[in-house]
Amino acid sequence: MEPILLIGASGQLGTDLRRTLPQGALIPLTRADLDVTDRDAVERVLAAHAPAWVINTAAYHRVDDIETKDARLAFAVNEVAVGHLARVCSRLGARLLHLSTDYVFGAGPPGPYAEDAPPAPLSVYGQSKLAGERLVRDASLDHVIVRSSGLYGLAGSAGKGGNFVETMLRLAREGRDIRVVDDQVLTPTYTADLAGAIAQLLAVPPPGGIYHLTNAGECSWFEFAERIFDLGDVARKLTRTTSDEFGAAACRPSHSVLSNIRAVTLGVPPLRAWPEALQAYLRAKAHLAD
Repeated sequence: MEPILLIGASGQLGTDLRRTLPQGALIPLTRADLDVTDRDAVERVLAAHAPAWVINTAAYHRVDDIETKDARLAFAVNEVAVGHLARVCSRLGARLLHLSTDYVFGAGPPGPYAEDAPPAPLSVYGQSKLAGERLVRDASLDHVIVRSSGLYGLAGSAGKGGNFVETMLRLAREGRDIRVVDDQVLTPTYTADLAGAIAQLLAVPPPGGIYHLTNAGECSWFEFAERIFDLGDVARKLTRTTSDEFGAAACRPSHSVLSNIRAVTLGVPPLRAWPEALQAYLRAKAHLAD
């Protein structure tokens, strides 16, 4: 198989992609190996490896910090660096698969959103990710954008100090009062499942454009938390709240479920339902007995 260069190989999704993609073809790069904001390094590393595909999982996604203090950093990583990476890929004859988010929606009508739905982000984070998407498309019609939603994985997210599932379990173990919003609906997605779907998509190989890949179904963050505790048989002090009452700095979409249409038409099977995926994650993390 032709070489695949993976940017962000130690991240939550990158770790599962590293386990899933063909080992003989894979060139995994961590942030220590390549900082995507270093234009010269991007040029040098890609030219040295001459990959057929580049998968970019690098992003700055501390949503509330971006809203209050880190907008410049978000656009540097999520837009400017992505645009440069896409142009270098085009010049070297490599195809880029770039990871994006359901947060490019939210200001318009509620989902589910098909791949051709007009984006309308609510937050600065969503704006920065949408700006990156546009530069990817401008660089080449052969490049691929994969949007997903509510990611959680075995490696956790270094930028967020874990993931939602582990945060909920930790708060419950500490006996804390837990408030979770019940007016934001999405599809939580297990990165092991997403990595498998990306591997299948690459094997097609796909025409350029946008693909939505998430686990099946939908729930609110409160319903997700409730299922975490029910499956894990964990005692908790859990109450539902609203986005307004919770008071986060950044606005989130009220209903950002993504319709997974284009990949299925290419023969990539739909991902399993989110409760089944969550159960598999909890078992893999030894929160559940076999």
